[in-house]
Amino acid sequence: VLIAVGRDACTRNIGLETIGVKINEKNGKVPVNDVEQTNVPYVYAIGDILDGKLELTPVAIQAGKLLARRLYGGSSTKCDYINVPTTVFTPLEYGSCGFPEERAIDEYGKQNLEVYHSLFWPLEWTVPGRDNNTCYAKIICNKQDNNRVIGLHVLGPNAGEVTQGFAAAIKCGLTKELLDETIGIHPTCAEVFTTMDITKASGQDITQKGC
Repeated sequence: VLIAVGRDACTRNIGLETIGVKINEKNGKVPVNDVEQTNVPYVYAIGDILDGKLELTPVAIQAGKLLARRLYGGSSTKCDYINVPTTVFTPLEYGSCGFPEERAIDEYGKQNLEVYHSLFWPLEWTVPGRDNNTCYAKIICNKQDNNRVIGLHVLGPNAGEVTQGFAAAIKCGLTKELLDETIGIHPTCAEVFTTMDITKASGQDITQKGC
């Protein structure tokens, strides 16, 4: 049984209406622009209270730091709400960074994307013969931007650790060519991202015979 309780945005009784700050009446969250500014220019909002943004503590911390630097330190750096590494810590972990495939299609158009994917088999699962071809990896590339990786997804052991490492590369403009040129560490799970050659559009078999 999976229970997803979620969070409640407690914004309806703190006096926002007194100064004219608008909220999303459906969920109580606060709409902001790309610098966390509400409809009232001198009021800013950060963290889980933001409408349409990720409810993650590290995101709130980063947004707060960057907002303070913009307001008081002369910085112009905005918080990146797209290339955020995150993980679901289920028994088989799921990690992602960047766009999910559906949103990437909406943003860039399916014709401008190339999706590479593969099943894989962790070394520690080979001896007991556990769940062959259960783990999965996928990258979404923007063909109009040098095949830049705009989405990375992995389902497997230690997905959080794998995703955190690749997140830095994505922030640096990782491309499919750079992944292909990267020497993998065998037999790690992360190695699968350096050997992907099957596109989703091809419909080819992505099952693996071993680690």
